[in-house]
Amino acid sequence: MKEFDATSTEKEKIDVLLVEPGKPPRPYRIGTELEDLQAAVGGYIQVVYPFDEKVGIICNDEGKLIGLPLNRALRDEKGEIYDILAGNFLVTGLTEESFGSLTPDQMERYEKRFHLPEIFVKMGKGIMAVPVENNEAGTLTAEGKAADITKKSPPVQDAR
Repeated sequence: MKEFDATSTEKEKIDVLLVEPGKPPRPYRIGTELEDLQAAVGGYIQVVYPFDEKVGIICNDEGKLIGLPLNRALRDEKGEIYDILAGNFLVTGLTEESFGSLTPDQMERYEKRFHLPEIFVKMGKGIMAVPVENNEAGTLTAEGKAADITKKSPPVQDAR
């Protein structure tokens, strides 16, 4: 392994998880400079800390405002959606001072957490996230997921 040389012009790189709309997450090596992070998410960055461990999500600060495609839902401990990330985002480790590489265990855990792309359906006053898979043609399909959801829902009874 190469030792750090303060006079080196080589940028520091970290191993993160890149999550793009409609695609499974993938490991990604990226520089830690602001310009590198902005390029990955397509604009100004925002960092959110939805997990109890030293992990952050770097996303586009204006993603929803500028109409980037919705990507993945963030859920609370009950599994309820409390926010939706729009556009590309990075899952990154955190150090005492900056962003760092994910450990192999974290890489695997967050790849599983965000593995299936999601589509979002407005249901009354709420939004439902439906996981989808890529088919052989590379297009997204819900393959019976919506039917499964309606089958599991309790029947609607008329209160008259």
